[in-house]
Amino acid sequence: MSIVTMILGESGTGKSTSLRNLDPEHTLLIQAIKKPLPFKAPGWKMATKDNPGGSILVRDQAAVIVGAMKKTQRKIIVLDDFQYVMANEFMRRSAEKGFEKFTEIGKNAWDILTEAARLPDDVRVYILSHTETSDSGRTKIKTIGKMLDEKITLEGMVTIVLRTTVTDGQYLFATRNNGSDTTKTPMGLFDADFIDNDLAAVDAAIFNYYALTESA
Repeated sequence: MSIVTMILGESGTGKSTSLRNLDPEHTLLIQAIKKPLPFKAPGWKMATKDNPGGSILVRDQAAVIVGAMKKTQRKIIVLDDFQYVMANEFMRRSAEKGFEKFTEIGKNAWDILTEAARLPDDVRVYILSHTETSDSGRTKIKTIGKMLDEKITLEGMVTIVLRTTVTDGQYLFATRNNGSDTTKTPMGLFDADFIDNDLAAVDAAIFNYYALTESA
């Protein structure tokens, strides 16, 4: 069973930038929307027919994403802007009437998280996504509306949820629940309430906490 972690936050608060210290040789980045990385990244190359070993794929269909996660030999998988997997499908199907499409979009999101958790034990999967705040003030992962939220609580499918925050110009990850969000971490994984938004450091902490050993 692999370890799936969510990194949640508003646009511009450091989600994608947190990848800056990851080794692209050992990381597969799946982008739901193609966009440049927000840091100098000479080692990060797009996977193409001429360069099939590239570390970046642009995919937004659930079945294709699941297939890519199962196929890669890399031990770190990052899915960036997860909410666009749902939003893009919704927009493609916007002409469809009825509510069945919401159930199917929810099922596709569930499939990604379920299959991500079924990868080999030494694989770590990071789901980066935007947040939304309800009328009651609760901050959670952004989806495509109440119809999906009534069917599935995505954060409930993982053990670790970090939330981005910007304080005095510092880009950080919150590790503790503030009473009105979905942040959560296992006891003893992080001592501080806030840590640097460095996904490589987070990955190292998770690797050590769960005493993982990488298979060949």
